[in-house]
Amino acid sequence: MGALHAGHEKLIHTAREECDVLAVSIFVNPLQFGPKEDYAQYPRSLSSDLEICERDGVDLVFAPSVEEMYPLPQLTFVDVELLTQHLCAKFRPGHFRGVATVVLKLLNIVQPHRAYFGEKDLQQLMIIRRMVSDLNLDVTIVGVPTVREPDGLALSSRNKYLNSEERKAAPALYRALQEAAGRIGAGERDASKAREAALAVLAEFSLIRVEYFEIVDPNELQPVDVINGPVRIASAVSIGTTRLIDNVRS
Repeated sequence: MGALHAGHEKLIHTAREECDVLAVSIFVNPLQFGPKEDYAQYPRSLSSDLEICERDGVDLVFAPSVEEMYPLPQLTFVDVELLTQHLCAKFRPGHFRGVATVVLKLLNIVQPHRAYFGEKDLQQLMIIRRMVSDLNLDVTIVGVPTVREPDGLALSSRNKYLNSEERKAAPALYRALQEAAGRIGAGERDASKAREAALAVLAEFSLIRVEYFEIVDPNELQPVDVINGPVRIASAVSIGTTRLIDNVRS
């Protein structure tokens, strides 16, 4: 959605190494914003985004207007069930319907052989993969590992909303995820105990409001009670007016 940073550049660099022709789409999609969310304020910096794309060897930038993407009121939408029952979907109704719909439109317009998405947005990545599989789309979806600041904070276009005190608190999200992963790695099989240990890390910061902190299976993102194999640990928090998400494997 633009406001490109080093996390987006990791997507570009990975794609550049693997593809003969590289296209980047830049579009702030109104369908995925709720009525009380930050669509109007969402950072837009197309001129600097284009400079980054040129510097990184992008061949084509597709940056349509809202009118071009939605010339008529949208009556057709994509709903991916099950994967949209938990995590962010519970707190952002309609968000992933908007994401899946616009991604399908972009894939149909650009018709890439491969499409690259960041693992920071885990739920989005898994929904897109399932949509592509279920609808027999001729494209390979590639997940690219999360890029972080030196203190662990996952890069996000929304990080620029944080003031200095909020920015100091923000890395606690990653530390909490690591705490849960460490407990699981050490042999903890009770998901609730690993979760409690992680929430204790977040509780040290009064600025942080936890939206969710869940341990889920890595394929359909359903919460688990007993850990018997690989899992994903995912969380969303609010710090001031800024919503941050992150996840780790375990």
